[in-house]
Amino acid sequence: MNIDILLHLIILLPVLGAIALFFGLPARKTSLAVSIAGLVLTAFTIAGYLQTEGGFQFRSSLPIVAEWNLNFSFGVYGLSLAMPLLATIVTVAAVWSTPKIEKNEPLFYACLLFISAGSIGAFLSLDLFFFYIFHELALIPTFLLIGIWGSGEKQAAAWQITIYLALGSIVLLVGLIGVYLAVPPDLRTFDIPTLHALAESNVFRPARWIFPTLLVGFGILVSLFPFHTWAPKAYASAPAPAAMLHAGVLKKFGLYGLLRIGIPLFPLGIQSWDWIILILLIGNILFVGLATIHQKQLDTLLGYSSVMHMGYIYLGIVSMNAIGFNGAALLIFAHGLSIAALFATAGFLREKTGTLELSDLGGLGNRTPVLMFCFGLAAFASIGLPGFGNFAAEILVFFGAFSSGFEANAFVSGRFNFHQIATFIGLWGVVISAVYMLRAYRKIFMGDLLPRWENLTDIAGTYKIPLLLLLGALLFIGLVPQSFLNLVGPTLLNLLP
Repeated sequence: MNIDILLHLIILLPVLGAIALFFGLPARKTSLAVSIAGLVLTAFTIAGYLQTEGGFQFRSSLPIVAEWNLNFSFGVYGLSLAMPLLATIVTVAAVWSTPKIEKNEPLFYACLLFISAGSIGAFLSLDLFFFYIFHELALIPTFLLIGIWGSGEKQAAAWQITIYLALGSIVLLVGLIGVYLAVPPDLRTFDIPTLHALAESNVFRPARWIFPTLLVGFGILVSLFPFHTWAPKAYASAPAPAAMLHAGVLKKFGLYGLLRIGIPLFPLGIQSWDWIILILLIGNILFVGLATIHQKQLDTLLGYSSVMHMGYIYLGIVSMNAIGFNGAALLIFAHGLSIAALFATAGFLREKTGTLELSDLGGLGNRTPVLMFCFGLAAFASIGLPGFGNFAAEILVFFGAFSSGFEANAFVSGRFNFHQIATFIGLWGVVISAVYMLRAYRKIFMGDLLPRWENLTDIAGTYKIPLLLLLGALLFIGLVPQSFLNLVGPTLLNLLP
């Protein structure tokens, strides 16, 4: 089988699986089989990717509107191959860890599969139009999952995330239209590789307003400070599988977009705006990090934690060097796995106890040793403990950011640039992460067991598998990070000016 056909199958399988659910197929079994098949196909695609050749591979294209050069085209290129792997791993874990759904079970699983299909389609698309459309496809089921199956103030959370992300999508659309119009009329195209080539040949003449527009659009979707307030409430109200997919995969679309479109087309743009991005990412790390410490519920704590860690990824991107880019890419992947594992454990905990209020818990480790062990590993990964992918990524991010504009006599003269000052400030985020994660671990699993939890049971049977999948992948890329960096590194080197 040709690998370009595999790319179409990886995208179409979740869509076909979601449609099949409405014809009476068993919702859980069908969704699980489809998601596992997608993971296997993605693994075959990675195995067939020729790292020595580099460049865009397995390209396929179906013309849609010839006069606009609009094509239904897909292909892989380093990071665009790693992102579907993240999406399929988290999809398997999200579907597998879903508890029994009491109402509209087929629609629930169909929404999960549509989020997966939209995310993978956006990551694999080589056409600017479909890059945008696939992301929008994934947003609609997110709103439904929160509004129908969510908890707490789910209606308010669904409306808030709808308004914020719709606004971000509109701003992003304006920026993408600007990209299309910035090309001379006889060369206009939606093809992303062609746009890269035009930018390199100086034929592409973008207006100065396009990059900041893209930055705001992607920033809202990623929850860059101060556009972050939608995320914690949405994740706290969402069912755990939806939070796993959105925080672990879909929110990475904005970061991926910066690396795929923003930087290749506007290398001077990001350098002109780097001081603003540094200020905003410090807001993610410090302001949101301190807000995370004050959270009283595990789900909102994890939501704020996810927002906080976006600051580290931006720090690696704005460094504009190979070390920082590698760290940012690795952290995108590792954070997706770790936050998905944390939301999965939170979902199990809510299912067992009916609450995620930290003050109502305590001593649960006596009854749920497996859950305690898995939560502990995911928390340690999020903190950046050595051995996990997050640690390797954050080390690269900090070294890359500090070496940006580094002067050999900086320590002697005391003259540090803004990148280095931001790195010093960002290091405090590691301390903040340790405070809120270890505090949550202690409050949930340590101490005296309350009488009402005497009959609490641990994670049973095959429900351990999704956590082992996520944590095993985190440990693998943490112990052998070069396996990931060899895949994405050549792509990222081409982004350097």
